Amino acid sequence: MIIVRNLTKTWVDGQTVLSKVSFQVDKGEFVVLIGASGSGKSTLLDCMALQQPWTEGQLIIDGSELSYKKWGDRFKLRREWAFLEEKPALHPKKNALKNVFSGRFFQLPLWRKLTGTISTSEHILAMDYLERVGLLDKAKMLPAEKLSGGEQQRVAIAKALASGAKVILADEPTKGLDPESAAKVLQDLRTLCKEHDMIVIAATQSLEIAERHASRIWGLAEGKLLLDIPARRLTQSEKNKLF
Repeated sequence: MIIVRNLTKTWVDGQTVLSKVSFQVDKGEFVVLIGASGSGKSTLLDCMALQQPWTEGQLIIDGSELSYKKWGDRFKLRREWAFLEEKPALHPKKNALKNVFSGRFFQLPLWRKLTGTISTSEHILAMDYLERVGLLDKAKMLPAEKLSGGEQQRVAIAKALASGAKVILADEPTKGLDPESAAKVLQDLRTLCKEHDMIVIAATQSLEIAERHASRIWGLAEGKLLLDIPARRLTQSEKNKLF
């Protein structure tokens, strides 16, 4: 369970980008965060991932309050959460399988980290995660040379699974993708929530994504959470609040 209470972020120049944002997210939820450019979506995800500090408020994970100032808290989130960027963070010189396996870094014994060796069981495990996102036949392909943008994002999802992530934060995970590729990425994320009881929070400007794929919709405008509803078609007045 994730609880955020009155999260506020103010820049040094005095501009407030997040203002008293509060919510609770439970396991199995696929939340889509919508809002116009500059609404604070990316900043909210960054604060939740402890990638930057906030000015006021609380972040509580499974009953424990976390702080950006504590190195141990940042390390814990790095082990248990995954952050999907608009451009997948994959190693360009490693094939899809090795990129997925790199997500196992924190689960490996020290000697394997130092030698870089892969056991048969770990190899099979990485293949299994690729199969879950429908890319088993792409295992030996390099991301930049052989994989489309959508396929690269799905490799990143498999990597997150391999890491043992309990939470995935995704910032514009389908931006620039064709409709078919985008749908596959979103289907993968929704399946993770249903089958693995994970929490996924994806930020986007697309109302269609929120209405068609989410289990819950958040609407952010001028740093304020104005909408928090079970997924459905938004009314015109709700859209006007956000865009």
